[in-house]
Amino acid sequence: MAKLKLLVTGGAGFIGSNFIRYILKEHPEWQVVNLDKLTYAGNLSNLKDVEGTLRYKFIKGDIANHELVDKSFKEEEFDAVVNFAAESHVDRSILDASPFIETNVKGTQVLLEATRKYKLGRFIQISTDEVYGSLSETGKFTEESILQPNSPYAASKAAADMLCRAYYKTYEVPVIITRSSNNYGPYQFPEKLIPLMIRNALNGRELPVYGEGQNVRDWLFVEDNCWAIDLVLQKGQVGEIYNIGGNSEKKNIEVVELICSILERKTENRALRTKIRFIKDPRGVAHDFRYALDYSKIRKELGWNPQQKFEKGLERTIQWYLENQEWVKKVITGEYQEYYRKIYRV
Repeated sequence: MAKLKLLVTGGAGFIGSNFIRYILKEHPEWQVVNLDKLTYAGNLSNLKDVEGTLRYKFIKGDIANHELVDKSFKEEEFDAVVNFAAESHVDRSILDASPFIETNVKGTQVLLEATRKYKLGRFIQISTDEVYGSLSETGKFTEESILQPNSPYAASKAAADMLCRAYYKTYEVPVIITRSSNNYGPYQFPEKLIPLMIRNALNGRELPVYGEGQNVRDWLFVEDNCWAIDLVLQKGQVGEIYNIGGNSEKKNIEVVELICSILERKTENRALRTKIRFIKDPRGVAHDFRYALDYSKIRKELGWNPQQKFEKGLERTIQWYLENQEWVKKVITGEYQEYYRKIYRV
């Protein structure tokens, strides 16, 4: 694809920052503008290594702010939008759904309207496998599966996907939706399972696991997702949806035990498994039992397959957190500590 100027929203977050880094590396002529509100999970230190790059620019702002978004589109003359900006944690959505509606639904509509007004060539909506709901022990979700979101977070993302479809059908806005499975890797905020367990283990804290740890997730290394999104941006069919799966289904307890095993090998602590504590799941039915994606469409149409095996990717992730413990300390705020106490009751 020719030289592009991208608006990446939510680019200071986990997947967004990895995507910006990937794009700047893989496309030396492309420019990236990062629009981020810098909420608790958005951190500019995630992109400290690209701050001096002339092809990168940061704008602080809310995607639900119509005036700011319109001004940015008018002044920057973007070619495409990749919308990562979202409130994204199920537990937080259960505590208070309102920020999820504001950002994930209204914010997406504001971006879609600006894309329509300024006639951009692509709008990539970054969605999630959680919009499909929950699976039993067999089967996989396809792009044709009905949407059955079970949490306020998932419902807000499903609503945004429906808005994207409506803008494509009604106004011919060139929308493409990606739905990925659980991402993991460097720079992930430590409220999610893998970085939370790593941090707690390194600090001698208990390792809280909901229920008996039998919930199943499909794990996708973040760099594989970045590659997939890049392919969709360049070659994806407008109006289509692409599932991005990791082909790495694991029970939560298996993931936690593997983290303990790797850390026991890398550190002097040989008793990490004794720190595992099963706790009551406050999410109830909102905590879906199993996710799994059929990603044959993106494999057949765009030639994508996940490259990183889970065990190796997890070891890379753990090594990154071992080498970047100062980053973790900086992103943990008082607000996060209060949230942690509410969720895990400690």
